[in-house]
Amino acid sequence: MLQSLRYLLFPITCMACSKNLESAEYMICTTCRHYLPLTQFHQYNDNAIQKVFYGRILLEQATALLIFEKKGRVQQLLHNLKYRGKHEISTFLGEWLGSELALLPEYQNIDIVIPVPLHPKKRKKRGCNQVTGFAQALAKHLNATYVDTVLCKSKNTKTQVFKGRFSRSDEILDAFFVSEINSLQGKHILLVDDIITTGATMEACALQLLKIPKIKLSLASMAIAQ
Repeated sequence: MLQSLRYLLFPITCMACSKNLESAEYMICTTCRHYLPLTQFHQYNDNAIQKVFYGRILLEQATALLIFEKKGRVQQLLHNLKYRGKHEISTFLGEWLGSELALLPEYQNIDIVIPVPLHPKKRKKRGCNQVTGFAQALAKHLNATYVDTVLCKSKNTKTQVFKGRFSRSDEILDAFFVSEINSLQGKHILLVDDIITTGATMEACALQLLKIPKIKLSLASMAIAQ
């Protein structure tokens, strides 16, 4: 009764469509939960992401939870996360994807989960790295170690979200560096980001991580643009 009254007086809105949530709903409404476009790449062993990086980087596994479409529910969800400070969305999506990956043998041998880093200026502006909660939730479900101190960003580059799949930005290729390699040698690393568009950001990070001897590399993201 009190919970219902609280939702009536202080409504909480869906992060994907802005409609008021019911008391039994969390983060997104039941309708959005049903209609959010899921990739299901990992469920059906789809190699769509690996095709994006074909000839660029060698991957063990790659997946994304959602399909990003302009003016769609996923765009609204990620906009709330990145620009409106709704950082709990990151953890919510990580719990969702992590619970699914934990059931798959292909993801049982992940040792380390590393988020794509933000430049310090952008991190200060946003309050935190929007990928942190996502990466931490994945690490928890996969019994892996979360590490955010090894991969660093030295250039404050522009967003890749609205660029075409093949309009890769050269400036981002040397925007990242690995601070140390000894602790990661021979590990299976899961590199995670919020959205894969051109693939340039993931590729730049991957090329740095692949300098570490004998590592295996997999990718996961909240969404992929199609």
